[in-house]
Amino acid sequence: MAAAVQREEALALSREIDAIHDAALLQWYDREQPPPAGDDLRAVVLAQHRSNFELWGLEDQARRRDVEDSTIAEIKRAIDATNQRRNDLMERVDELVLAGFADVDVATAELNSETAGQMVDRLSILALKIRNMRKTAERAAEPELAAECRAKVEVLLAQRADLVACLQRLLEQFAHGARYFKIYRQFKAYNDPRLNPALARRGDG
Repeated sequence: MAAAVQREEALALSREIDAIHDAALLQWYDREQPPPAGDDLRAVVLAQHRSNFELWGLEDQARRRDVEDSTIAEIKRAIDATNQRRNDLMERVDELVLAGFADVDVATAELNSETAGQMVDRLSILALKIRNMRKTAERAAEPELAAECRAKVEVLLAQRADLVACLQRLLEQFAHGARYFKIYRQFKAYNDPRLNPALARRGDG
């Protein structure tokens, strides 16, 4: 019974994932309000989205030319830590989704190359691109730039709609035992001095 409930939660979330992402960005850009804590699927999806939101700002700051190199180095280290959290949360999304489909017979199902967590991550990034491209269009003083950005928004919206449909189809087919996915662990090594020889050599970590 628990798996069935979790499965319905995952299916419902897939149908509103774009709205969830957009609503969160509206809050975060206006009030910097962090997502609610928790380990249910919606909370983890929002935490993963928050990591991408923070990465977006850090990546912008890392490209500044008006600050000391030491400041950029600090930002780069923050990017590493935030990206590690982003990947960990992506895998946690997969764990929670798969828990909801644990009782589905996939003996004859086709394996999907992309996981639900990877799709959610891509949708998170698309939400950020759409929001920021819209804002650029609104702020643009040049009509040509505004028109260019509005055209890009339309392309991004179409890409997101396609990906939302793919996520929904994956989970619906998973529920019927026709398609499934596995967790593919990232095993990021660059932050771990045991695995990154450059860190081990310098005694960092």
